[in-house]
Amino acid sequence: MDNLTFKQIKDLVDSNQEIAFVTGKNPSLDDMGATLSLYLAITALGKSTVIAAPEQPIVEISNLVGINKVKSGLGGQGGDLIVSFPYKEGEIDKVSYTLENELLNIVVKEGPLGLNFSQKDVKFSRGAGKIPKLLFVVGCPRLSDLSGVFDIADLKDTTVVNIDNKTDNQGFGDLIMVSTKSSSVSEIIANLILYLGFSIDQDIAQNLLSGISFATGDFQNPNTSSLSFEMAGVLMRNGAKRISPVRQRSTDFDSFVQVQPAPEMPVQPQPITKQTLQPQVQNQGQPKQSSEDVIARLRKQILESQKRQEQRVSTPIESQPQVHKVQEVGPIEQIEQEKVVENPPEDWLTPKIYKGSTNF
Repeated sequence: MDNLTFKQIKDLVDSNQEIAFVTGKNPSLDDMGATLSLYLAITALGKSTVIAAPEQPIVEISNLVGINKVKSGLGGQGGDLIVSFPYKEGEIDKVSYTLENELLNIVVKEGPLGLNFSQKDVKFSRGAGKIPKLLFVVGCPRLSDLSGVFDIADLKDTTVVNIDNKTDNQGFGDLIMVSTKSSSVSEIIANLILYLGFSIDQDIAQNLLSGISFATGDFQNPNTSSLSFEMAGVLMRNGAKRISPVRQRSTDFDSFVQVQPAPEMPVQPQPITKQTLQPQVQNQGQPKQSSEDVIARLRKQILESQKRQEQRVSTPIESQPQVHKVQEVGPIEQIEQEKVVENPPEDWLTPKIYKGSTNF
């Protein structure tokens, strides 16, 4: 897309008062959002515009601004007025008209059977009419997909502008603006509106940002172009808000899937058990003996030792060896016995007072 193409489109918009906009079958949010945005931007210039699609918009794109303006055909521009009502043989005698106060009155005279329809059964419609001189085809790869909107043979006097990003676009039209490197049609339209100098209000900005977000998987797809980020910034500055894209019927973005969060597993409460604290038992040592007990014990041992000495002196020694029973004593008693002195002095156990001198 070069500046020459933009300039040609601007000249076409300036030179035509009646302009039509159409999109293809099963339009995605990107296709419809781009078509509606261009329609709203040019309508704001005071042009006579009409927008149509081969099928009724699906519910998933019903939140786009201007979706209620989409028609099933381009018959709104000129054409015959058709009045329809139920008819059976014998109900109508004749049909005539009168002119009164600048009003055309159609008179239906009843026949022998009388008129069996009411006012609510009368319908008004317009004929095919003429197609505007300028037609924008947005997001539609084949012109044959629009056969239900208008008769292709009637396009001989109409300038067709083909705007798309699909790789299977057939390249139809008088002015082709197809960019397969673009990640969305909405970013192409946003860039076009900016170049043409048209106003972007909040509704247009929101439609375009929603289309870009859908086509790029909320800017997560690998093919997301730099232009989409650039246009997203411009649109957000004009009041657009980022909204998570909705899953739609789209052949261009089948990989987009809303991930459902995994269900939370109920947590089983753990039973609370009381822990009994075992008291810590500390090994306590043997109680200390008093000094009186120690002295009495030593005195007893000394007396027993003296008796054994006396017995050894009074007992004759025999030639045959005698086996003496060895008394087993504990470590403490053995140490105490080693301290026993044979024939201790008489005042050994008497308390003594030691005298000494202190040098100052």
